[in-house]
Order: sequence, then C-alpha cells, then structure tokens
Amino acid sequence: MASKDPTEVGALLRRLPSVDELLQEPAIKALLARLPRWAILEGIRETLERARRRILAGGAQPEDLGAAAAALAEAAARPSLRRVINATGVILHTNIGRARLPEAALEAAREVGRAYSTLEFDLEAGARGSRQVHVEGLLLRLTGAEAAFAVNNNAAAVLLAINSLAEGREVVVSRGELVEIGGSFRIPDVMRKAGGLLREVGTTNRTHLTDYEAALSERTALLLKVHPSNFAIVGFTAAASLADLVALGKRHHVPVLVDLGSGALADLGPYGITREETVQAVLRQGPDLVTFSGDKLLGGPQAGLVIGRRALVEKLRKNPLARAVRIDKLSLAALEATLRLYLEGPPALEAIPTLRCITLPAAAVRARAEAAAAAVREGGEDLVAEVLPGSSEVGGGASPTEPLPTFLLALRSRSRSAEALEAALRRHDPPVLTRIKDERVLLDLRTVAPDELPALTAALRALAAPET
Repeated sequence: MASKDPTEVGALLRRLPSVDELLQEPAIKALLARLPRWAILEGIRETLERARRRILAGGAQPEDLGAAAAALAEAAARPSLRRVINATGVILHTNIGRARLPEAALEAAREVGRAYSTLEFDLEAGARGSRQVHVEGLLLRLTGAEAAFAVNNNAAAVLLAINSLAEGREVVVSRGELVEIGGSFRIPDVMRKAGGLLREVGTTNRTHLTDYEAALSERTALLLKVHPSNFAIVGFTAAASLADLVALGKRHHVPVLVDLGSGALADLGPYGITREETVQAVLRQGPDLVTFSGDKLLGGPQAGLVIGRRALVEKLRKNPLARAVRIDKLSLAALEATLRLYLEGPPALEAIPTLRCITLPAAAVRARAEAAAAAVREGGEDLVAEVLPGSSEVGGGASPTEPLPTFLLALRSRSRSAEALEAALRRHDPPVLTRIKDERVLLDLRTVAPDELPALTAALRALAAPET
C-alpha cells in the first residue's frame, strides 16, 4: 500500500470524532439503556484506537465507527465464562464444565452464597466447627466407609493422600496405570509433587501380583491402584485384582490407595455402563482409602472425595496441605444437596442431570432430533437435515469403550461448508457446540437439557433462514 501524504494523514486523524461525539451516535445511545457505561466507553476507545492505527498505516477511516464501537461494547460486556448448549453428545465434557448441577444443588449454593452460613460454625455448641461435617455423614451413609474427607478436586485428593502417607517413601504402581488425563495431568508427576517415590512394576499390558510383591521393601509406604480413566488396554493383558492387592497389603502391613477417578454412587450397569464399579463396590473389596471426583459420574460440583479407614483419613485431615486444597462453601453446599438426592433413592436420582443423560433412552433422543430436523426444514432449502443412528460418550474419563446408542441430527448445506455451519452455531447466543464428521455437522440432543430445546430450535431456525 502506498504511503499517504503526512498532511492527508493528519487531516484524517483530526476528523476522527471524540469519545463524547461517538456517545451521541444512535447505535451507541441505544446501548446505554442495557449495557454498562464502562463497556461502552471501552468499545469507543478501542474503536478510535483501531481507526488511528489504520490511518497511520495508510488505510482509510472506517465508514461506521458507531456500529464498530457498539459491537466491541457488546463483546466487552459479555461475560467470558458463559453458558453454552452442549450438542456434542459428550455428557461429562471437561472443556465445558463436566456435570450440570441438579436444581437442588444450585439452590443450595445460592442460599449459602447470598448470606452468612454455618460453614464452620456449630450452632449446637455455639463454637467453631468443621466444614467437613456437612458432607462426611452423608458419604458414610452412602458408602459404608469409616471416615470421609472432601477437598477441591480428585487430583488434590490423590496428592494429599500420597503426601500424608508416603512422603519420602515408595509408592508401588503398575506401569499400565501411569495415566495422563486432560490438561496434561499425569499420575507420576502428581506423585513426585506429593513427595512420593514412584516404584513402577510390571509392563504396560501385564502386571501380576508377584510384581507388586517383589517390589515391597522397608521403603514401601503405599500400594496404588489407578482407574485407567480415558483409555483401555485390550488383547494380551493381565492385571492384579484389587482384592488380591488388598490381601497383599494386609500381609505386609502396607495400605492400599485406589484412585477411582470418576466415581459412581449409582449402578449404571443396566444402562450399558458396566466398566464403572460403584464406589460402594470398590470399598467392599477392602482398600484402605478410595478417592473419586464429585463432578463426574456422581453428578455434583467439582470436588475430590476421600473415603476409607478413619486413622488414615485423620492423617489427611491434619496435613497442612489440607488447608491449601480445601473445598469452598459453594461447592460444599452443592455437594451436600447432591448427596442428599442419592439418600432419597431412585426417584430423586432423576433430578441429577448427569444420570438423566446417561439413562435417557435412544428413542427419546430420536424424538428430539426429529423435532429439531422439522424446524430446520421449515427454514428453507439450503440446509439438509437427516436423523441418523450414532453414539454418545459418557466423557470425564469414564467408560471410553462403552458408548451409548443415540440418534444424531446431521446438517449439510448446499451453499456453506460444514465448518461455516459449525462456526455459526458456535457464535449464536447462546452458543451451540457440535461436532463435524464427513462434511456434516452432527448434533446429539442427548446432552441438551429439556429447557434448552427452545433455544436450540431458535438457533437452528436462524441457521436455516435464507440470507438476505
């Protein structure tokens, strides 16, 4: 681009309106009734700065500064952490928040968040109490454990357990269980940060009880068994059972810690999820401690839960690190409300969105997809909508080899690419997240809440509407 005469550049810069002048633009004045003034001012200043840079680089002044400022103001006022509609079919999608909370959990968090609370106050004694009392009794009733302790996530629970029981000593674990999950979270790294000394045994695909036994010495502090989470090893494989590992630990007076990862309190076997033992079933096999997540198959808020022998849980409780990883009051309120739903039994479990998604029959998903396809077809001829059989995923590191049968709404455009369709849905308000396969956008309505269906239908109609 040819450089402009400095005199012409100066004239263009002088013609730029002031902040106050742009505030009088119709597009801006209309925003003052619904957007905070700081966001509007930020949009105006950024627009003027961009215009200056463009002029100095030899370009022309944008034609409609008011509209540009209004768009930036809208973006500035919009929260960064916002709701999306999950049409991916991944129920526990880590990138978009994992478990949706039950209404009872949301209400409990709101009630505690809007007022002072009994977080660490014992009303009966009129003195300081423990925040753990709000969930420990519920966990004991639900699992049969001697003691329980809640922290802010399962990684913290594992770190706290290893640091409390094995700092400076060896933790024996199978090579086939040295997992890495989302966000580059690796079991060996957590063990090192916790102060435990990693002692790998066996091979990637086969680890026998004798491998564990051969590794035992006076330096051994823990036997660790880790749920494989988001992968499966198939074929020529072998693994020591938890029951055998527990028996070995008892013979040599070495405690056994199980990192269960995504712990289920309800049996999901009847719905095709057979790879996930319940927390109760694992505990009955006799490990000394079990850790699991609150925001995965349990269906509650982010939390790490430790259950097991009282003497060992007390060591975790007294560890100074427990303060650094403690659970906050809003998560604690939501967790208590979620656990109470489990105590109420099967009818109440339908109030837990994660379980509702897992147990939703494929025929019900198909009915949703057919209704959505009809809405697309009403919008014009550019979009082709089909309903196809497919599969949903539990996600969250649970049952990667056990997909759930479902039906997918498949969209194809006669004039736009699949990438363009996906981007348009992602930029809708509220955003709709989908996936692409074979040049078609796929929507799995298993993971769309019933109260989100009208908003999804509106997004699909807007996508199908002829461009003017």
